[in-house]
Amino acid sequence: MCDHCTRRQFFGMSALGATGALVAGAAWNHAWAGQVPPAGPRGKSRICVIFTGEPRPADRDWGADAGQIEAMRTHLAAAEQKLGNIELLIGESRSPEETTALLEQAGPDAPVLAINVCNFAMKRVIDPVLQAGRPMLVFSLPASGHDWMYAPRWQRAGHRVALLPSSDYTELERALRVLRVVPMMKQTRILLFPPAQGTQAACNPEEVKRVLGADVVGVEEKTFDDLINGADAAAVQAEIDAWTQGAKEILEPTTDDIEKAARVSVALDNLIRQEQADALAIGTCMGWLPKGFPCLGFTRLRDRGIPAACEGDMDSLLTMLLFQYAFDLAGFQGNATFDISRNALWTAHCTAPLKMDGPNGESAPYLLRGHSEVGGSGCVPEVQYRLGQVITRAKFVNLETILASTGKIIEVPERSVHGCRTQIVTEVKDAAKMAANWSSALETEDAMTLLHRVVAYGDHMDSLRHMANLMGLKVLEEG
Repeated sequence: MCDHCTRRQFFGMSALGATGALVAGAAWNHAWAGQVPPAGPRGKSRICVIFTGEPRPADRDWGADAGQIEAMRTHLAAAEQKLGNIELLIGESRSPEETTALLEQAGPDAPVLAINVCNFAMKRVIDPVLQAGRPMLVFSLPASGHDWMYAPRWQRAGHRVALLPSSDYTELERALRVLRVVPMMKQTRILLFPPAQGTQAACNPEEVKRVLGADVVGVEEKTFDDLINGADAAAVQAEIDAWTQGAKEILEPTTDDIEKAARVSVALDNLIRQEQADALAIGTCMGWLPKGFPCLGFTRLRDRGIPAACEGDMDSLLTMLLFQYAFDLAGFQGNATFDISRNALWTAHCTAPLKMDGPNGESAPYLLRGHSEVGGSGCVPEVQYRLGQVITRAKFVNLETILASTGKIIEVPERSVHGCRTQIVTEVKDAAKMAANWSSALETEDAMTLLHRVVAYGDHMDSLRHMANLMGLKVLEEG
């Protein structure tokens, strides 16, 4: 339940209807969506790829040979096509002047993938990248030269540099994935139904803009009420049919509950399209029951690659954006609770994506349930995630630190009891240690800020560290 909205307050808001929601949003003192129009259709994020130095003979010397360079170019081209939202500017540099020319051609926002070709060539030519403060990932094949050893030194000196030394050419795709996060964040438009919640920095639109380049704009309740009232009847019925026909079971929700939730889902989809937005947070979600809970709509948005955070949690929303931009994966935002007797950490919430493998993946099975904290009213999904799946659990806090850990799903209930509807129980490294040190990096007593984490399928710890180096962030492994 929202930390700012107790059960008593919730029922009071239900009685007040829209009035309560408007009062909650009255403190918003930043730009509204209508005051900051969308920038227009987004282009592809450009990345500058620099091969540093002359190819070496295939049978001797320290360096990459012509065949290896051709293989790297082939993999880069395949990754560019596969990812679809990046544009590579690929060149060679044998001097600082040539590096400067490539950077100018790539444009001011392009991060750099620097590829080691021969001994000490990178060290000679890369200074313009460092002086410009551009994020740079160094890719180095084994025996391709000794310059890999300078990348950690540049990083420790305060430059945004990451190192990926590997013989696996497919790692070039991973390099491009984490590099694209920086320019994609600068193109991001976030919609917020105030109030924002979370760490102070994440709730400050000016700070979000300064650190990440993303725009955060408020949405007035009346704007959304108009979209709900104007939702196309055929689209609402199609949403009802999709949810009811796809469910394993429908338990508490009534026909009216499902219709309201479906109408809100259609309205949210229209809002995102109308505002050309990339992400959404709703700070008054517990007060929405009279008009329809947004949980089904949040599921639809996340399944389409649009992060959506309940309870106005800006830290969780930004975390979901990191997972989406780097890995094309939806995030499951949830509350934590521990069971040290099983070395386990639960995550539970009443809104959750179906497509945890990404927009093109399979949908997980689900039940339609009433919200667990308001007497079973409304309609929310209870999603049954994959047993045995390795996950990464993270939260990007204070615009400076990524709290992160890994685990494996060892239990998913057939029907949830206690807590929120969608639940996973994950085996972790050390549940007792994790519980004792939970949220120790946060200077707050706010329950929601301390409690929430975002779960994504897969082990992404190494990539999160690369991403943090490129963005000037810290990673703190929990547990």
